[in-house]
Amino acid sequence: MFLFLHWLVIVVGCLYALLLLAYRYWFGQLKPFQPEPGPISKQIASGFIHFTVVVPARNEAQNIKKCIDSILNQQYPMEYVELLVVDDFSEDDTPLLVKEIGAQFSNVHLLSLAAYDAPDTINSFKKKAIEIAVSQAKGEWIVTTDADCVVPPQWLSLYNAYIQQNEQENKLVFIAAPVMFFKETGILNEFQVLDFLALQGITAAAVGAGKHSMSNGANLAFEKAAFIAVGGYKGVDQIASGDDMFLMHKMKTTLSSNIGYLFHPNAIVWTKAMDNWKDFIMQRIRWSSKARYYDDNSIFWVLMLVYLYNLTFFILLLLGDFPFLLLSLFTKTVFEIIFLIPVSRFYKMPGQLRYFPLYQPLHIFYTLVAGLFGQIKTYTWKGRRVK
Repeated sequence: MFLFLHWLVIVVGCLYALLLLAYRYWFGQLKPFQPEPGPISKQIASGFIHFTVVVPARNEAQNIKKCIDSILNQQYPMEYVELLVVDDFSEDDTPLLVKEIGAQFSNVHLLSLAAYDAPDTINSFKKKAIEIAVSQAKGEWIVTTDADCVVPPQWLSLYNAYIQQNEQENKLVFIAAPVMFFKETGILNEFQVLDFLALQGITAAAVGAGKHSMSNGANLAFEKAAFIAVGGYKGVDQIASGDDMFLMHKMKTTLSSNIGYLFHPNAIVWTKAMDNWKDFIMQRIRWSSKARYYDDNSIFWVLMLVYLYNLTFFILLLLGDFPFLLLSLFTKTVFEIIFLIPVSRFYKMPGQLRYFPLYQPLHIFYTLVAGLFGQIKTYTWKGRRVK
């Protein structure tokens, strides 16, 4: 029994290690985007892109003003920026605060989901919010972020330069970009930052290499015409999560244009980590709930490998095979740190890795729980039960 299990752990562990080494190699091939030198008005002879920034918001009264302020303080001419905040049946002062800001800035507008649909007819509220915003958008490109995010001052200027510089040889229709949690105190925040470093590193590596359809809705952009061409979220609109990755996959597989990754430290969007363990688990269940709907087989098999590998540690623990369990944990940790070293440097968080080995048991536990419950259980998100 132990012999078979040991061989299973070795084989799966080797596949996992090779996968991490591949991600490390692909991440190492990424070069930070270099805008053409000189003032932005001189960089682009064809002028500025009209952007519509879309921010879905539900009960974000504590965060929405910081988010909007960061968008309005872009190093980009505001006459080329439209901001659409879509209120998702908020029960606090979110819409009131947006209206107050909109009274001061003519390019800030509030849309309301309640004006279009009843809540019991919607299962993916964020997808519906984005669809409504795109239908009203005046911009050529849609850029999305979340209401609890703060965007950097060069955010739109970098998107603008990246799109324009790829216009001739590598026309883009969808761009993924980096996201990171604010660094705060406490074990929960430390753990989430480490976990998110891995997720973001894999996203950058895989998208940069053209391997997976991965992105994060807190920081992405797509061409409005491309969204219309693929029918928006038609076909995946009843899946509660996945407004980012499903749209990316549709564009990648149905259009002849390309997918890009805006790899630049000044393009990182910063967002809040979860405040408590319950919300953290619910967020991860929400993320994992879309796994069975992936058409991108490469992601599906990667997730299966990761889940099976973590499951072997639980089995070793149940059987009391502690020497082999510790050896396997050590091996897993070494290869994950090898991958994470360049990722942590990009996000200017190399010191975070000193805590990494301590969180391995917690990471394995949450991976198994979220992966299982994401496929069999409804979850609570933003005060709602979601199927």
